[in-house]
Amino acid sequence: MQQREITYSRNVFLPLTNVCRNRCGYCIFRTPVGPDCVMPREEAEGIIGAGAAAGCTEALFTFGEKPEEEIGFSGYIEKTGYSTILDYCYDMCEFSISSGMLPHTNAGILDYNELDVLKEVNASMGLMLETTAEIPAHRNSPGKKPEVRITMMEDAGKLRIPFTTGILVGIGETAADREESFEVIRDLHKRYGHIQEVIVQNFCPKDGTDMKDYPTVGREEFCSAISSAREILPADISVQIPPNLADAQYFIGCGVNDLGGVSPVTIDYVNPEHPWPAIDELKATVGDHVLKERLCIYQRYIDKGWFPERLKCLIEKLNDDIGKRNEQQ
Repeated sequence: MQQREITYSRNVFLPLTNVCRNRCGYCIFRTPVGPDCVMPREEAEGIIGAGAAAGCTEALFTFGEKPEEEIGFSGYIEKTGYSTILDYCYDMCEFSISSGMLPHTNAGILDYNELDVLKEVNASMGLMLETTAEIPAHRNSPGKKPEVRITMMEDAGKLRIPFTTGILVGIGETAADREESFEVIRDLHKRYGHIQEVIVQNFCPKDGTDMKDYPTVGREEFCSAISSAREILPADISVQIPPNLADAQYFIGCGVNDLGGVSPVTIDYVNPEHPWPAIDELKATVGDHVLKERLCIYQRYIDKGWFPERLKCLIEKLNDDIGKRNEQQ
């Protein structure tokens, strides 16, 4: 087997709210509006501080899509001193920067102006395409319409935002649908050059959801999806799988070259039943390949200057930090 470089990012995961306008058939992340529906600022600051102390370089901010559309949510966010969840996110991104970590925000659907605002405090951003197919799992999720997600991904390209996207495998789509999804991502990247990585994520059924008894995708089919991604996507786009959801040691051989964000501090709030592997375990996972830590903004976008000027010194410092860690491995 040819030796390859397998990358990962060291991060913390901050779900600022789980309230969401979508009702996907496979999701347990979404929770109803209530007194505890917004992460308190002191909790978020504590997580960021712990992440910085643990050598994390990325603060992943995520929350349910357009929570203000849910009745009662606005009252709870206003109690925190913010008028919208995006205002809160912007402020926490600034806190993350001051604490020494680069923000990466995945907030669901944002319009061009919202992306433009958040761009000023983020090193990179993301949105899962999930699938270009119309599937029953998304029937009650207006933000999961393929054309809506593609429009946002295109806007991110116009704004030169280094971007992460991906698909979910096994939620009702076909192999042909997956290929079409990769082709859409490929074509967007050819136009704008902004796609850093594509996550190929396997569906995991969860109790309490409409799809709790839905079968998981088999190893052969998942490997085929990864191989399809690698064949269709340009070589400069990394193909990523979450190492806590799949047998990464096996699937690296199918074309994977990135293991995404791994946290020594926080759980995977979207898949809490699947703990992250320890950073040291990743070395065993990649086997004879070379494990390299990276920032949430890939080096080619650093070289192009696709980042806010205020992040320049922090990017240089963190690049130096991870460079030293990579040399010590």
